[in-house]
Amino acid sequence: MMSRTQITLEPEMQRRARQRATELGISLAEYVRRLVADDLGGEQSTADPARVFDLGSSSGSDIAKEKRAMIAKAFAGGRRKQHRA
Repeated sequence: MMSRTQITLEPEMQRRARQRATELGISLAEYVRRLVADDLGGEQSTADPARVFDLGSSSGSDIAKEKRAMIAKAFAGGRRKQHRA
């Protein structure tokens, strides 16, 4: 379990830290955690944001473009099943 900590940074330092975190593809909080862990000699977080991408196959579907049709099909399929029972 993590605990919340508040820190104060000069505006330029905060801007540069956010920029560096963005370059690494992580949050500012994760960036600070890694710096502290490195300084203390602890293990760095093994959390990799890329782990949540490409977890499954879309089978070529494009949900962003086809969401209304997919939702309509799901509702229509659900209605038919209810009427049969």
